[in-house]
Amino acid sequence: MTHPDAELDDPALRDRAVRAARGDAEFDVLLCGGQVADMVTGELRVADLGLVGPMIASVHPRGSRSDAARIIELDGAVVAPGLIDTHLHIESSMITPRGYAEVVVPQGTTTICWDPHEVGNVGGLDAVRWAVAASRGLPLRILVEAPSCVPSAPGLERAGAVFDAAAMTEMLSWPEVIGVAEVMDMRGVIERSAHMSGIVQAGLDSGKIVFGHARGLEGANLQAFAAAGIASDHELTGHADVLAKLRAGFTLEIRASHEAMALEAVAAFAELGRVPQTVTLCTDDIFPDDLVARGGLLPLVKLLVGAGMNPIDVLRCGTLNAAMWLGRRDLGLVAPGRRADLVVFGDLADFDVRRVFTSGVESAVDGRLTVPLRLDPPGAPVSTMNLAPVGTEAFRIAASGDRATLHTVHTPRFTRWATRETEVRDGIVLLPEDCILMAVFNRYGASDRPGLGVLEGWGAWTGAFATTTLHDSHNLAVFGRDPVLMAQAANALIASGGGMAAVDADGAAEVLEMEVCGVLSEAPPHVIAERFARLRAASDAIATGLPIPLVKLAIGASLACNPGPHVTDLGITDGMTGRIETSPLVTSH
Repeated sequence: MTHPDAELDDPALRDRAVRAARGDAEFDVLLCGGQVADMVTGELRVADLGLVGPMIASVHPRGSRSDAARIIELDGAVVAPGLIDTHLHIESSMITPRGYAEVVVPQGTTTICWDPHEVGNVGGLDAVRWAVAASRGLPLRILVEAPSCVPSAPGLERAGAVFDAAAMTEMLSWPEVIGVAEVMDMRGVIERSAHMSGIVQAGLDSGKIVFGHARGLEGANLQAFAAAGIASDHELTGHADVLAKLRAGFTLEIRASHEAMALEAVAAFAELGRVPQTVTLCTDDIFPDDLVARGGLLPLVKLLVGAGMNPIDVLRCGTLNAAMWLGRRDLGLVAPGRRADLVVFGDLADFDVRRVFTSGVESAVDGRLTVPLRLDPPGAPVSTMNLAPVGTEAFRIAASGDRATLHTVHTPRFTRWATRETEVRDGIVLLPEDCILMAVFNRYGASDRPGLGVLEGWGAWTGAFATTTLHDSHNLAVFGRDPVLMAQAANALIASGGGMAAVDADGAAEVLEMEVCGVLSEAPPHVIAERFARLRAASDAIATGLPIPLVKLAIGASLACNPGPHVTDLGITDGMTGRIETSPLVTSH
């Protein structure tokens, strides 16, 4: 594997940087009149910077040098290391890596760690190879993780591929792959299933990082998860959970997509009286309209500072802490000999991004990319909907007698098992007024019959919603009460190759087409942002009274690896107990 410092350790570059630092040669770029945010000392100090190629050659007193091919006056602005996002799924932003770079580099993010778990679940190793190819040659450094849970809950769902230890070893041999992506099959790890033990061991044998997903783990189970070799977690559930996971030695990835939990982390740090070195920042899942309008990591940086954290401490989490966690000695500091990945903020209050440099190249100015982007590579996985059009009968529960007892999934997100009594009419179960039906079709050819589940606590519905963005196997899920509208929504996505569809009571449909694996589009970011905003508005109009927006609830409703009941293509399943109910019908009488 090529060492990440190899480019910087070229002897000719080092020789030129040393000469420039001593004043025996000029800099390529001189950043003068600014302040340096020092991630080691915590200082905000006046200094100028000299760059040579991709490297910082010198950080020296203001005004002491003026010899450079290009001089940039910063007018008191703050130079910090480029932001590092330690865990995300580009697929949640529904754009390709090229489009993602176009949006986040002008926001100051210069390095991301991408788990292409979604495309891996759809298209297997070939899709992950495409993800690696699509990450190359961009002004954004994309460090790829090898998807560990394809599917995320073996035996409880069926995806488009199955990754075993051999597949993991193959991916870990690729130089772009930095480790095993978030290990989500918590039960498999703790119970030492042969499948998950082999995958984790492949990561340990490679000497690369094994990233984690420890939602809801505590006590002995949390200790067991760490003992298995899992090293990080972003699935934080509260103040006590933050402290428990820090004490268990996990590197924490504080999420931009869960602001309430980020504030819980701030409270935990206040209790400790310090921000531990093992705290980093990530986005995980950001929808395209939010990404374009608000940004990736920057809203989290501002949130944490606004909650009372010292700005340098926040930046350290997003730079030096992350670089040390990833073993990237070239990143995370504004210091000589380090990589010139830099972001220039107007100040550390508003964090307005004035300039961004990646490997010494000025890549963005005042919110706009200033370097060309190459086209997406060929071979994107398309045509992944192996499913014939469906009829209304797929969305009805047959039963005998005049009454029935149903298994239900009670409450969204933090789900629990429940039962409900209801009426049967003409051999068909009538859904209780406060329930909806969720149907999950395997879109990879394993079956043409959906897994069915009855959901409680999903508000009042006047339409239907369908999606192939469905964590984590990305089958086709359909939600609603009216079989006609549900079939219409499902068939819209079967025809389009995947995406999301909202159908109102009159049959008017808003469809967001995503041709790559049914989860990504090659359209420009602003176009997808606009289309998704329309889709989100249409979906919110058909389902009212939900605790969070329908789109966010729907794409996580099949997350079978998490505790509690979730509907998959196999029925209602439980990620921590292994329970499967292949029918929502308990009894009929």
